[in-house]
Amino acid sequence: MSEEIRERLQKVMARKGIASRRQAEQLISQGLVKVNGVTVSEQGYKVSAKDIIEVMGNMIQDEEMLVYLLLNKPVNIITSVTDPQKRKTVIDIIKQDIDMRVYPVGRLDFDSSGLLILTNDGGLTYRLTHPSYGVEKTYRVWIEGDISGESLNTLSEGVYLKDGLTAPASIKIVEKGKKGKELTCVEITIHEGKNRQVRRMFAKVGHPVVDLQRVAFGPLKLDDTLRLGEYRHLLESEVIALKEEVGF
Repeated sequence: MSEEIRERLQKVMARKGIASRRQAEQLISQGLVKVNGVTVSEQGYKVSAKDIIEVMGNMIQDEEMLVYLLLNKPVNIITSVTDPQKRKTVIDIIKQDIDMRVYPVGRLDFDSSGLLILTNDGGLTYRLTHPSYGVEKTYRVWIEGDISGESLNTLSEGVYLKDGLTAPASIKIVEKGKKGKELTCVEITIHEGKNRQVRRMFAKVGHPVVDLQRVAFGPLKLDDTLRLGEYRHLLESEVIALKEEVGF
């Protein structure tokens, strides 16, 4: 029987495009890498093709096993694999048709809807969600009241939240209308991922969010062909575009 080939963990991470070897060593030292469910801190730790590697909770898979999905997430659905409170998750929507284990890319709040990527490509997930890659997300947001140009400028330049100053954002008014009271629809594009960031930004300038939908993630855009609660596999061209977005 031939001897099982084993490689250093940081070398495997670099080869799979997760990070450079030096960055991989930093992730390992920070306790952010697991092998077969166990956190690894040894820099020279060796793995084989049979081992399951997780980086920041994202599982790394071989290319021939990779799955990429785009879900139009409804509200009142948890963006998680499981939920201790037994609420419906995004995985519950797809599990009847998708046998392989996939994970949501980033977060989309319980009370928000729209574009969500699910995949088992841990390397791509890491890059799409890491702040250093600056992947843009666009949201269509209905807010209370008639927002002023001054408030729009404040949001675009950055506002102070309890976890720091937000980065500059792109924002524009899309529509004004009434849904029982005066509302304004705006589109805002950010490249950060602070918890409930968009809702907190608008609350900061006195315009609470009534409805929030993510309509774009990097090069991917949500269109009318995918109804709420529906999902589809990404086209090969879309996967390539996502990878190009983060330098794969």
